[in-house]
Amino acid sequence: MMKRWWMVWLIPLWLSAGFLTAEEAFKPSVTLGNGCFHVQIDVAEHIHLSKESLRFAAEPKEKVELLPYTLPVPQKDEFGDEVYTGRFEVDVPFKVLDPQTEKVTFLLSYQGCSDNGVCYPPVTKRYTFSLPALKRDTAPLMQPTWQAPASKSAKPVAIASSQKAQHQPLSEEASVASMLANKSFGAVLLTFFGFGLLMALTPCVFPMIPILSSIIVAQGKGMTAGRGFFLSLVYVLAMALTYTVAGVLAGLFGANIQAAMQNPWVIGAFAALFVALAFSMFGFYELQLPASWQSKLSRTSDEAGKKGGVAGVAVMGFLSALIVGPCVAPPLAGALMYIGQTGDALLGGLALFVMSLGMGAPLLLVGTGAGRFMPKPGGWMSAVSRVFGVVMLAVAVWMLSRILPDGVTMGLWALLAIVSAVYMGALEPLAKGNGWPALFKGLGVALLLYGAMLLVGAFSGATNPLSPLEGLRGNSTSAVLSNRPLFTRVSASALMDRIKTANRPVIVDFRADWCVSCKELEETTFKDPAVRRALQNYTLYQVDVTDNTPAQKALMRQLGIYGPPAILFFEKGKELRAKRITGYKSPRAFVALLAS
Repeated sequence: MMKRWWMVWLIPLWLSAGFLTAEEAFKPSVTLGNGCFHVQIDVAEHIHLSKESLRFAAEPKEKVELLPYTLPVPQKDEFGDEVYTGRFEVDVPFKVLDPQTEKVTFLLSYQGCSDNGVCYPPVTKRYTFSLPALKRDTAPLMQPTWQAPASKSAKPVAIASSQKAQHQPLSEEASVASMLANKSFGAVLLTFFGFGLLMALTPCVFPMIPILSSIIVAQGKGMTAGRGFFLSLVYVLAMALTYTVAGVLAGLFGANIQAAMQNPWVIGAFAALFVALAFSMFGFYELQLPASWQSKLSRTSDEAGKKGGVAGVAVMGFLSALIVGPCVAPPLAGALMYIGQTGDALLGGLALFVMSLGMGAPLLLVGTGAGRFMPKPGGWMSAVSRVFGVVMLAVAVWMLSRILPDGVTMGLWALLAIVSAVYMGALEPLAKGNGWPALFKGLGVALLLYGAMLLVGAFSGATNPLSPLEGLRGNSTSAVLSNRPLFTRVSASALMDRIKTANRPVIVDFRADWCVSCKELEETTFKDPAVRRALQNYTLYQVDVTDNTPAQKALMRQLGIYGPPAILFFEKGKELRAKRITGYKSPRAFVALLAS
């Protein structure tokens, strides 16, 4: 908008030529109801309203607080500025801090320009309301919703004195954002630590367990429970700090660093690192720092076990946060929404940091246990190293599954299983006696058979390693229905037009190949027969944001999406924000949401 401020001097000439005045170009109104200020600005033809200029405030500030809200999706003008045309509407929820407050003043600031480039000066209007009808001892919350514009002849309906503030449902992330805005500092941090503990049970955190365990096993001799705890703490703190910084940047600027790290080159390099670590555990070579570096670390380290490996553990924690587990769940999305709308990076960042510590708490237990129960040097030590070498190879295949075709991934899983079975003696004759050799051979034979099934699955079109023979089910009705794609893929640029022209309610699924929870949704929820029946009355679109292109990032930024998986519900072209799903949803919970 600053690009055109030099044209303000033309306004007197412009008005004298018969153009619209500011009062004619913009006709604002603010009404009070349902715990919200409903803001409406009717913009004249060939005039546009600047999104950047919109400011909302409430007075007295010590008695009334505005809560997080979401603006409608703007348009782009020829200069690239975000603008609104026609009718602008938004609901701004608020809460009353002082029960004795009887009046509140809402301040609306805006500014806009004509399509010919001449801009109006900024305008601020004040609207004062009485609050006898509100229950001022409560904090009315309402998720902003958009309805079809009312006719111009419609008048605001006064709130009757007996009418109670209505509470409309919030989406999961909006509930978290409201909690950040309303709870005490200590309660927020404690709640987010609990969120982190729950997120530790999701598939996004599971891959970090073998990574940390392998790091500790690779330390070799001298490992104790104390040193295992210390290394785990370094890993968790590095992960938490990285997660926090990436989250704050995403909230403030919409720059999802984790999504940006999901390109084939980064993932391929990280998988190669795991392969290199695995082969070192198999004894093909040793990975260690140069002798001069090791001597320097030895001189500067203390007796607490900081000697060697600490920097490497921190780097692995940093990379794990960016590459291994880029999941978006309601607590994370809610914190990012709060940061983006309020600019309070301190509270939002601390909440994310505490949540990351909660996610890492089980890792501390794993690391301490690995250090405590580490076998003494000897034959067992070599066996344990080989086992974790296989685990590292499994993590590498899991990473590559994000960028490789499903058939190739199934082949890699088959190769890993078959080679591991051979090392376990599956093809060697069993020596006399029983005990451990017999047990290992039995497990090896089972693993060999599983590898063979994976190999068959790779050539029969199977995509899920847990169901390697799904491609051989035949053409039964249930098999065909469960594997038929539910969603129609559309590009990011075409989505909004498709939604506007749909004659049925629309559900949009945002997914990515590197998103673990997305694959969990596709393999469990979207293949469930009850879910498929419940979706028959919807138009289903899917946007693949694997490549994280500028168009995809712009669409997610417009819709307030911080990353996949995200499932949005639309009716008559307007999003039903209360139904928005962030993260994984079980089939039963998904069907219940559709029925609500």
